[in-house]
Amino acid sequence: MPVQSSAASTRSRRPTRVGVLGLGIMGSAMAANLVKAGFAVHGHDPRRVARQRLQRAGGHAPDSAAELAQACPVVLTSLPSPQALHDVAQTLAQHAKRGTVVIETSTLALPDKQLAHDTLAEAGVVLLDCPLSGTGAQAINKDLTVYGSGDTRALRRVRPVLQGLSHTQFDLGAFGNGMRMKLMANLLVAVHNVAAAEALLLGEAMGIDPALAVQVLQGGAGGSRMLQVRGPMMAQRTWRQATMKLDVWHKDMTLIGQALAQANVAAPTFAATQPVYHAALGLGHAKHDTGAVYHVLATMSGQSLPSAPRGGQRKRGNPRQRST
Repeated sequence: MPVQSSAASTRSRRPTRVGVLGLGIMGSAMAANLVKAGFAVHGHDPRRVARQRLQRAGGHAPDSAAELAQACPVVLTSLPSPQALHDVAQTLAQHAKRGTVVIETSTLALPDKQLAHDTLAEAGVVLLDCPLSGTGAQAINKDLTVYGSGDTRALRRVRPVLQGLSHTQFDLGAFGNGMRMKLMANLLVAVHNVAAAEALLLGEAMGIDPALAVQVLQGGAGGSRMLQVRGPMMAQRTWRQATMKLDVWHKDMTLIGQALAQANVAAPTFAATQPVYHAALGLGHAKHDTGAVYHVLATMSGQSLPSAPRGGQRKRGNPRQRST
């Protein structure tokens, strides 16, 4: 039965050297946190600026993925596409030592992960399916949940690494269950993100400061993690500072749609969000955060958003609370 683990309950020996392949928004944040946790982090990314960023954070940047594979008994991957995973699997199969454990955190179709798993298994390398719940901003603060799945002994071995980059880790059993759980989580994210934008836009249209609305609503029955995480972004119009780019999110939405079709599950609420995200791409938000759906809904409503919130009935300070 899947169990939740915590740092206090785990006494596994911590590996000292960890490789990170893919130093994008998520990978760079996780690598930096692993450095802070005391690991010797070796990271590689095709982009020189990403490697330099890791070095400034205290990590090492080998010249190639092959060199990293030879040096690290544990490797974490955070990759943008199936082809990138395929290429990495081929490199690790050729250069990683037998017994190496690979923590695959990307959001990719399960058949692609299974292919990588089988490729590495032939070389004596264990691939774990460990997608993450959380945004890039949450990754910076270790505010991530790991949906771990695959070989239980290998997962137990790398748990100290997972604890170095997240606040919660789950063992969900068979390989692939991590991605299945991730698709469920992302379906909720898709809906809650648009719902948060709808509610805040309604408030702003009625004269309520959206920043105040986030503060008041997030602790009530209508609150959600997306309201908490992306509500301030919507209120301050800061979606150009992406923690989840819309073009990447489009890939995740496609995976959810495929899973729903394969399982013959009706999802009218999720379906209703798809045109909103598509419109965001059409309005030029491909490289912006998914919080830009706020702008989409404002445009659909015929509203011209000011660069800063208009302000509501109470702009400054905390809202007054009273018991009834």
